[in-house]
Amino acid sequence: MGIVKVKRVYEPAEKTDGIRILVDRLWPRGLSKEHAKLDYWLKHLGPSTSLRKWFNHEEDKFTDFKHKYIHELQSGEQQKAYRELETIITKAASQNVTLLFAARNERCNHVQVLKELIDKS
Repeated sequence: MGIVKVKRVYEPAEKTDGIRILVDRLWPRGLSKEHAKLDYWLKHLGPSTSLRKWFNHEEDKFTDFKHKYIHELQSGEQQKAYRELETIITKAASQNVTLLFAARNERCNHVQVLKELIDKS
């Protein structure tokens, strides 16, 4: 299996990215679809609008955000999107997979939670 990486969507695409998957619910501001060079956009994998707004990328809320987000991933469209992500990763075989996000805070965001879940499975 390839490596699952995380990267800001605004960074240039590289061959080593492998399969590029945007996992944000909202399209990144100021970014054209051509520049994003996506293979997939799993928008339902992002946190719900209410959770995203509550969290507001405030680091002191990250632990609570993480628990709430994991709970969201266990049902509905988010669970379906997570299963789709798992399928893509499995089918990628020896290719890398890069999870793309737009948040400025690279340490405290939903993609870090996704990466942790993927690494545990």
